[in-house]
Amino acid sequence: MKTTKIIYWISTGIICLFSLGAIQMNSQVAIDGANHLLIPRYLGIEVSIGQLIGLVLLIVPAVPARFKEWAYVGYGIMYITALIAHIAVGDAFIPFGIMSVIFFGLLLTSYISFHKLQEAKK
Repeated sequence: MKTTKIIYWISTGIICLFSLGAIQMNSQVAIDGANHLLIPRYLGIEVSIGQLIGLVLLIVPAVPARFKEWAYVGYGIMYITALIAHIAVGDAFIPFGIMSVIFFGLLLTSYISFHKLQEAKK
């Protein structure tokens, strides 16, 4: 149980730290990245806001499990879409595509350990 809790908080913490970058949604780097991936500007802002909401849902322990489930779904869709977007514009898999695969793996680790902790509470 203690090991599962450590795995959960480390994997969730890394995901949430990475999501903090969404605060810079109006920076020139974010704009250039969205343009490179051929993503409309409004969608980049929408994804950034979604990341910040998901960050709060995952990191706050008082949030109900159902809301955390939807945050995991949103993050999963975002990482899969990021991989597809990088492949579609012809970016090299390493380093661009591999980052989304690594973070999707961290997301799965967090999700599985979250469910193990939920079952242990019962």
